[in-house]
Amino acid sequence: MSDLPRQPRDIHEYLAQFDDIPGTRVFTAQRARQGYHLNQFAMSLMKAENRERWKADERAYLEEWPMTAEQRQAVLDRDYNRLLDLGGNIYFMAKVFSTDGQSFLQAVSTMSGMSLDDYAAMMIAGGRSPVGARSIRDGN
Repeated sequence: MSDLPRQPRDIHEYLAQFDDIPGTRVFTAQRARQGYHLNQFAMSLMKAENRERWKADERAYLEEWPMTAEQRQAVLDRDYNRLLDLGGNIYFMAKVFSTDGQSFLQAVSTMSGMSLDDYAAMMIAGGRSPVGARSIRDGN
């Protein structure tokens, strides 16, 4: 017998493995479907007139999009990790934090639970270490 892990036999089993990676949300087709309207909202902020409407009344602007209440609240809270869980794509969410005047680095550091300086230093040093938590399920 080989020491290699058994490969899943169906696509759903294969994709479920992505949910076992600590601190990572893989943007799968399922997440894309779940977050379609959320991501369309974010992309709408590419237009100056939409950014102005958004800044004038965030709740009213969000009501124009057929998102779930949970997605709307996560946008209002600027809870980017939750938005990713709810189908948001980080590159689309960048339109939200850019409209808020935040850089990608500033926004992503908030997602890591690290200070901006600590996050920047980690990334300059090569990123998160591959040693450590590799599986949520197995606790390792």
